[in-house]
Amino acid sequence: MFISPAHAQAPAGGGGGGDPMSLTIMMVLMFVVLWFVMVRPQMKRAKEHKVMVEALQKGDEVVAAGGMVGRITKITDAYITIEIADNIEIVVQRGAVQTVLPKGTIKSL
Repeated sequence: MFISPAHAQAPAGGGGGGDPMSLTIMMVLMFVVLWFVMVRPQMKRAKEHKVMVEALQKGDEVVAAGGMVGRITKITDAYITIEIADNIEIVVQRGAVQTVLPKGTIKSL
């Protein structure tokens, strides 16, 4: 036997994980940062969209999901009818409206 077995040496400086309190503080700080960077802005956008959808009225010019641009002709509780060209109307869910355009944006209808 020419090779002797190697034994691992313990790292210098004591190394054993760290203080459990500092780990807890780091976890809480990470959660707080995630809350302010991701969750809170998403909740704000959802609230703004809900207010916009509730304020829709006949004659508004809108962009629906998929990029369909048109003018609202009928509104019910769950659905709206959008005129996308002369005598061509589609029915979409109210939540499918992404943006309300300024009046006069659509000129070809």
